[in-house]
Amino acid sequence: MNRVVITGLGAISSVGQSTKEFWDALVAGRSGFAPATLGTAAQATGKLVGEVKGFDPAEHFESSQLLLLDRVSQFAVVAARQAVKQSGLVLQDELAERTAAIVGTGSGGHTTVDEGFHRLYAEGAARLHPLTIPKAMISAAAGQVSLFCGTKGPAFAISSACASATHAIGLAFHMVRSGSVTCAVTGGTEASITFGGMKGWEAMRIMSSDTCRPFSRDRKGMIIGEGAAMVVLEQLEHARARGADILAEVAGFGMSADAKDLTSPDPNGMARAISATLKDAGLAGEQIDYVNAHGTGTVANDAAETAALHKSFGAHARKLAVSSTKSIVGHSLGAAGALEFVATVMAIRDGIAPPTMNYLGADPDCDLDYVPNEARRMPVRAALSNSFAFGGLNAVLAARTFAG
Repeated sequence: MNRVVITGLGAISSVGQSTKEFWDALVAGRSGFAPATLGTAAQATGKLVGEVKGFDPAEHFESSQLLLLDRVSQFAVVAARQAVKQSGLVLQDELAERTAAIVGTGSGGHTTVDEGFHRLYAEGAARLHPLTIPKAMISAAAGQVSLFCGTKGPAFAISSACASATHAIGLAFHMVRSGSVTCAVTGGTEASITFGGMKGWEAMRIMSSDTCRPFSRDRKGMIIGEGAAMVVLEQLEHARARGADILAEVAGFGMSADAKDLTSPDPNGMARAISATLKDAGLAGEQIDYVNAHGTGTVANDAAETAALHKSFGAHARKLAVSSTKSIVGHSLGAAGALEFVATVMAIRDGIAPPTMNYLGADPDCDLDYVPNEARRMPVRAALSNSFAFGGLNAVLAARTFAG
């Protein structure tokens, strides 16, 4: 079994269009929430969203390329290019054939679908754009990452709602560790701030009326975000041989299914995924310093995740630094796990636990240390990144400092 290290990161989110901007905003607790401005989405909701602001596709793509790139694929390619550039990989010849591109997304080309349906139903159009299906399909972002980055190994999409990106990174980790590929460009992307998308989320009555305050008293729900994050995973020996800058090591990955309810979270299912991750990583619970929580800001999710942490860590749960970066960038759905894994890697790299913002005080069902309102400098030797999705689909990644 190969050790797997991280050599590149890329991120685009509501707080910036690079990993540095993303991380700087998390450490500063600087929110990306604002009213929606995207097309008809602005008409759909009066609530705040975590929209990627000032994004100009023409800065990244030629006009002919944009004919086949939904916003979700644009984000994925931009983040993947950043990650590959930082890694220093030259993806050609045999290495290109042994590099995977695995991308998670919950909705795929939601913008293309929403705009197409508006043309058909509202404007009475007789036909859609001929490239609607290639732009909108769930696998489009994975295909575009492969095309633009030049990967020629396995390339496919993972779709498991809000756990999509974590499942994608975890599967890529397993493939690199087993030796079936040498490297992987992997992560998640989402761009579903559309008229139909926002109406769907509002109908569930879990959207916040003001802001996102995970684990806090008086929390009122989630805020929808968008964006993408990608990481380059690499076999340790390959990274060493080319003198790569190693950011952290992926230690383990665990999954579970609640098999209980489509929308209500189950602490037992969450705890099984956490325990499976610790076992896979060969880590004792006491070795974990930080948890980047799923932390959506809904009453049910935050209480269930807290209960799962107690169940998984016992007395050590109260010694964990736990935070939700969704309090800053929103819930980017299929991309959330990737953005949060990048935050987890940066927490290890810089020795900083990012804060849970907008925290008003303890809730009876949420009684852990949530790093309230201010980043904390601390050693982060090993950390978890949690993703718990609708359908009871749970995925957890463990990362640690690279010790040579």
